Amino acid sequence: KNNYEKDVYNGDIGIIKNINMELKEIIIDYDGRMVEYGFYEMDEINHSYAISIHKSQGSEFRCVIIPLLTSHYMLLQRNLLYTALTRARELAILVGSKKAIGMAVSKNVVEKRYTSLKELIQV
Repeated sequence: KNNYEKDVYNGDIGIIKNINMELKEIIIDYDGRMVEYGFYEMDEINHSYAISIHKSQGSEFRCVIIPLLTSHYMLLQRNLLYTALTRARELAILVGSKKAIGMAVSKNVVEKRYTSLKELIQV
């Protein structure tokens, strides 16, 4: 949920720094910017214990855990694995079978996108 007064927008990721039970508020750190929330505003935030590779694009994390399962074979693609691995600053952990990792590395399929970009930029 967007909160224009707090300058916090859907998809922003922060870290809970303090929970004050007396004042009934929490403080969340959004990239060095501390934002206070009253307990009555808790419906505006969600925990993000895990996020998708797509949502993680443009972000970086100290540690990334990447599950690779053959049961999700449609998601085993080299470009997704590369994106997931490059989100990790210090540590990337692959969880899954060697077969699933091999499938992801060998599947170099790039879907053709129909964006009309070529037509839009032609002069």
